[in-house]
Amino acid sequence: MPASAQPNLQSQLAFQTELNRINHQIHGAGDISKILSTMSEPIGKLLGAERITIYAVDTKNNRLFSIKFGTQPPQIIRVNRDENSLAGFCALSKRTLNIRDVYDEAELRQIHAKLRFDRRWDKAMGFRTRQVLAIPLVFEKYLLGVLQLINRKDGKPFSDGDTKAAEEIGRTLAIAFYNQNRCQRAGTGKRRLYGDLVDRGLLSEKELEEDVTHARVNCLCLGSYLMTKHQVPKAEIGKALADFYSCDFFFFDGSQTIPEDLKTRVRYDFWKKNKCAPVKREGVAVKVAVVDPFDLNRIDLIKSVGLAPRIEAVAGLEPDILAYLNHSFGVAEEEAEVVEPPQEGDFAEILTELEAGEVGEVIDQGDEDDESEEVQGVVVRLANKIISDAFRDGVSDIHIEPCGKTDPCVIRFRRDGRCYKYQEIPASHRSALASRLKIMSQLDISERRKPQDGKIRFRMSDGQVIELRVACIPTSGVGNEDIVMRILAASKPIPLDKLGMHPEYYDKFQQVVREPYGLVLVVGPTGSGKTTTLHSALGFINREDIKIWTAEDPVEITQKGLRQVQVKPKIGFDFAAAMRAFLRADPDVIMIGEMRDQETAATGIEASLTGHLVFSTLHTNSAPETVTRLLDMGLDPFNFADALLAVLAQRLVRTLCKKCKEPYAASQEEFDELRKNYGPAEFDRRIGIKYGPDFQLYRGPGCPACADSGYRGRMGIHELLMGSDGLKRIILANKTVDDIRKVAIEEGMMTLLQDGIWKVTDGHTDLSQVRAVCMK
Repeated sequence: MPASAQPNLQSQLAFQTELNRINHQIHGAGDISKILSTMSEPIGKLLGAERITIYAVDTKNNRLFSIKFGTQPPQIIRVNRDENSLAGFCALSKRTLNIRDVYDEAELRQIHAKLRFDRRWDKAMGFRTRQVLAIPLVFEKYLLGVLQLINRKDGKPFSDGDTKAAEEIGRTLAIAFYNQNRCQRAGTGKRRLYGDLVDRGLLSEKELEEDVTHARVNCLCLGSYLMTKHQVPKAEIGKALADFYSCDFFFFDGSQTIPEDLKTRVRYDFWKKNKCAPVKREGVAVKVAVVDPFDLNRIDLIKSVGLAPRIEAVAGLEPDILAYLNHSFGVAEEEAEVVEPPQEGDFAEILTELEAGEVGEVIDQGDEDDESEEVQGVVVRLANKIISDAFRDGVSDIHIEPCGKTDPCVIRFRRDGRCYKYQEIPASHRSALASRLKIMSQLDISERRKPQDGKIRFRMSDGQVIELRVACIPTSGVGNEDIVMRILAASKPIPLDKLGMHPEYYDKFQQVVREPYGLVLVVGPTGSGKTTTLHSALGFINREDIKIWTAEDPVEITQKGLRQVQVKPKIGFDFAAAMRAFLRADPDVIMIGEMRDQETAATGIEASLTGHLVFSTLHTNSAPETVTRLLDMGLDPFNFADALLAVLAQRLVRTLCKKCKEPYAASQEEFDELRKNYGPAEFDRRIGIKYGPDFQLYRGPGCPACADSGYRGRMGIHELLMGSDGLKRIILANKTVDDIRKVAIEEGMMTLLQDGIWKVTDGHTDLSQVRAVCMK
């Protein structure tokens, strides 16, 4: 019976008895999936709701999920924590929502200006949602899920009594989810440092994995990095460390100092070198803050100095320990830490030293030998400074461009697909800089008549190692050479669901890459992110029971579990040769960096028809054009039609800066332009937005984070051509590109421009950036 009724004492007792039974049932359910499958019906019956949805937090990606049973297989529902859904906003704000009519936009705006109800589910199911009561499932201030009740059976709003009963059930669900998460982690036998933060919903497992890798590669304190990147409170970091190491946590608040009797026993240098510090004496024991209490060698070393009969380790963050030492011994922060290495410096300072060391005009190819040792040292610093600044600024390519005998040599950087001038250096030192970069690339410095390719392994000041692919190309003028360096920062693949695909494309592409055999192509111009997408797809299917071979030129992204090969065309080991070798190495999945010729394409199709899933790339402008390009290579149309699973065309479009992005009321002309470029009928059918005073687009006015450009970062826009029966008939009939495109659009394909416009309406970019990378 609904709690809002006015029951007599007997009905109150029956209600409470049923509530207690449900709570016991939740705790005895066994696991989260069983709770989701069995508890909706009794909760809905008790509270008089037509529908109940129980969401849990997926610790893998920090989204809400629920399971819709009754279908085969059960359907998983995923919801982001944002204002685009009621459950998502409830999770985001950790607030209870009691809404009388979800279609009343004024009521939603009173809760939050951006809150909206997604009506697509109602349209798909032929259902009318009216009242919604959403309860955040919170335990110890950590979000574990959301309980959502839809429509009271009597048509009335949910009452305060309903809310109290639902919140009580919500507390029980939260505790059950929390315990299940901990049990699952304990059951694996693998306790991870800061894994407790994942259990409590402060960050996702993926975020933790990425942060651990980033901190390890860059020699950073992981705890401090989590505090900076995710705003995790230090108290939570301390709780996680104490839980992992089963000891106390040293919390430095800036005022504590080492006790005098301990301070005088051991020198500052010893404590700093070993990154530890005495905290206090307790009887015969001294508590010492260390970065890793499990480091027995370090503990034994501390014991050897004879501070006390017993040493008790407490966990501490490295910056806190060093700050505690500096504060106790009166050492200034700048004395204790060197930020920049001696071989780098301010660019203006380096140029000043170059100009001071000039010995005359450079006119011959041997001029670099005339430089003094002092100037050569400055050139080394200059080269290091250029590479370091480029990497720190997120640059993808460095261009060294001599402009004549006396004109300055221009250095340009490419970031987010756009070039801009970084600096100029005197013309008299262009050859010295080129020679230095050649030496770093292990190239022939005396050869200036023909192009050369090389690679640089460069160690940053923080210890991180990066690679640069170097191309030297002779240009007009005596001894002039352009040098272009592409930064190949070792990186992990981007998860497939983070590529920014349209939901329809994501679902289809996800199904395609799970197929046991066939051909999947990712196409687009150079620098459009094809390799990144391929590695995301491989990462999605990468399991212990699947053997994956890749042939790449070069290997830019590495993944554990993949057998990755660098092709070397100069010795005859090209993509076709690699493909033939892979077929003798028992593969399940093969990735070929590019189908450059008929032999490679034919071998790839043969492999896909003999039970292998083959991925590759091609330089074409659109997905339909890819089909005709491969047929023009001389491929057998029958084999190609049978093998093709999908073609994904993509571009990278600049995105609005997240720091300064702001909404604005778009004009009728802007709306009409979007609709016209998309196609009016398709715009109305797919996007379904009508122009009105509430129609908004986004723009970036510019800020320091984006160098006042309004743009920062890039995302993909996509065009997915599925290998359907209709497409196979078109291939066999040898039709034109327009015929292929027409059939694909009829079967649901969005063009690159249409996907870009969808991202414009979603607030990621603007139309000018979309039109800059695609035409139709």
